[in-house]
Amino acid sequence: MSQENGFISLDVSKEILKALEFMGITTPTQIQRETIPPMMAGTDIIGIAPTGTGKTLAFGIPMLEYISLTETRVQELVLAPTRELAMQIVAELTELARFIPQIRIATLYGGQPMTKQINQLKRNPQIVVATPGRLLDMVNRGHVRLNQVHTLVLDEADEMLKMGFVKDVTKIIDLVPHTRQLVMFSATTNRDVLTISWKYQQTPVEITVEATKENRPQITQYTMIVPRENKMAVLQYLLDADEFDRVMVFVNTKWMTQKVAERLQKQGYQAEALHGDVRQSQRTRIMNDYKRGKFPILVSTDVAARGIDVDDVEAVINYDLPNENEYYLHRIGRTGRARKHGVSFTMLTFQETVRMDEIMKYMQSKPKPLHFDEGKVLRHEDGEAFFEHI
Repeated sequence: MSQENGFISLDVSKEILKALEFMGITTPTQIQRETIPPMMAGTDIIGIAPTGTGKTLAFGIPMLEYISLTETRVQELVLAPTRELAMQIVAELTELARFIPQIRIATLYGGQPMTKQINQLKRNPQIVVATPGRLLDMVNRGHVRLNQVHTLVLDEADEMLKMGFVKDVTKIIDLVPHTRQLVMFSATTNRDVLTISWKYQQTPVEITVEATKENRPQITQYTMIVPRENKMAVLQYLLDADEFDRVMVFVNTKWMTQKVAERLQKQGYQAEALHGDVRQSQRTRIMNDYKRGKFPILVSTDVAARGIDVDDVEAVINYDLPNENEYYLHRIGRTGRARKHGVSFTMLTFQETVRMDEIMKYMQSKPKPLHFDEGKVLRHEDGEAFFEHI
């Protein structure tokens, strides 16, 4: 075991250290350094941190450290806003528990047959990762009891509450013992997050990780004015440049997501659509194939893309301007990961330029404008051709 592993000072067990080393992780991020000690001490926590700062390991390590392997009760519960994020959390926890074979993890979310998930619960998991609606369904049917849970984690709490899960989340909190530890992670603070914290947490430790040069993705943002009817031509222009091996295209509606993907497929591009109407089994296949590099272009809505964690997305293209400021941040944050440089392009109609200014004020950044010349060549403000000097 390398003595340079920074997790040793956090009193992490040898099994977890071994798993971290296997995962190629030796240095804890700020959120991990600040969360692991108080969480292992049983303290309630409210953590505000940008996407991609290592929140899953921050709560996953303490959870695994104090599980009783001999008991058959559900001891740890993680709530996530979407099935994709739930699956991503389970994948990371499974990696982390690689050298603790007695650990059993169940994942519960809608869109999958209940029998499959009931069979997971029959194996007496110590950890359950779930979306709120499906978990309550399982509780009401008598398939899972939460009366012995000692740690409840709300991941992406801001997103979960904004999606309308406030009642479900509060019902679940009321079902677990009052003595439980409540840990909340959020990219932003909003009224619902603060209300849940005020009502249910006991003197929580507040951990805030600002987006710094170290953890802020390195992303160059570009905008271009594009009439609605020209968007597909501009999308193909960007894809035809052959500068990017893996691209995510964001669209606002399910219908348009499907339409854009189908038009790209007809033009010979390897592209797949990901949105809420795609069957769960198909969504899982698409996500896994994209992560493995089996196709280069993923066209997605905001919610469907939650939980997709791919380190080498080279460019994000906003085919539509998102409806929420936070969505813009989440979208472009899909690129520029693992300390690599990323690029984002946002197509704007003339009417959307004011809305984009609002987003940039929220982001505290300024995009670089691009335009097409009369010969339909994409150029910087100074007239230099874009793809010759990206």
